Amino acid sequence: MGQNKKLDRILGIDYCISGVCLILLVCVTFFGVIWRYFLNSPFIWQEEVQLGLITWVIYFGASAAFRNGSHIAIDMIVDMFPEKMQKVMDVIIYIVSMGVLGFIFINGISLVQQFIRTSRVTNILRIPTQYIYMAIPIGCVLMAVSYTIYLIRDFKGLNIEEEEEDK
Repeated sequence: MGQNKKLDRILGIDYCISGVCLILLVCVTFFGVIWRYFLNSPFIWQEEVQLGLITWVIYFGASAAFRNGSHIAIDMIVDMFPEKMQKVMDVIIYIVSMGVLGFIFINGISLVQQFIRTSRVTNILRIPTQYIYMAIPIGCVLMAVSYTIYLIRDFKGLNIEEEEEDK
């Protein structure tokens, strides 16, 4: 097995985590609606679980999006430049993105540390909030790694779709 395939499998954890969390989110929401409107017995804990699941879906799903080049981009403007200038723009966009991810990572770590220091828990289920919000710094690291891999593959001229077909 090649190095790229091993790395892709390790980084594929974001697909698993975001996928499982999304399935759970849909199930909790669906059954919450059924219980609330048809059985007149709402889940009092539903909002807390949904908050945690949404947070994990967002940060781990964003990592997968970065690795596949599915992140939000304004390609229309960049595509108007000559090919060499497009590569320069890609590097500039990468540097700005890494700065933003670094900022969010540092503040995410501070937030998790604050929750640990204050022993904050959710109101109903008493889940320590650091477990919910630890997705922020972990997701930022995964996004940075995924975006770096995407950019390197892009500069090498590797097509992501062709690599997927080779698997």
